[in-house]
Amino acid sequence: MKPLDLVIRLEWAIVALAAVIFYGSTGISWWLFGLLILAPDLSMSGYLAGPRVGALAYNALHILIVPVLLPLGGHMWGNAAAMAVALIWIAHIAIDRALGYGLKLPTGFQDTHLGRIGHKARTAKENQSLTRSPG
Repeated sequence: MKPLDLVIRLEWAIVALAAVIFYGSTGISWWLFGLLILAPDLSMSGYLAGPRVGALAYNALHILIVPVLLPLGGHMWGNAAAMAVALIWIAHIAIDRALGYGLKLPTGFQDTHLGRIGHKARTAKENQSLTRSPG
């Protein structure tokens, strides 16, 4: 892994940690956190309709626009539940990015804006590094 990739993953890990810490300050039950932390991944069911629909559904729940705006609204209206849901959502996205999972491309689930994921991606990278000539 390149040093810059490692730094970016570390940044996302810190965002995830911050979201969890701020969640704790909402006073909402940790049961809600446990219940909803994987909820955005239900969007993967869109892949049952094909890779284009799947990518659209997945990306709709894995971009930060709504979960960043939601706590602002929650704060303005004094709604701790809205803030808590947003922080869970942000934590989910940040954990995904820290693990190297990006937004999906319409070509297939393994194709992300961060590069290809999965066994085939590792094999391709290994083969590429073996075929490079020194110097």
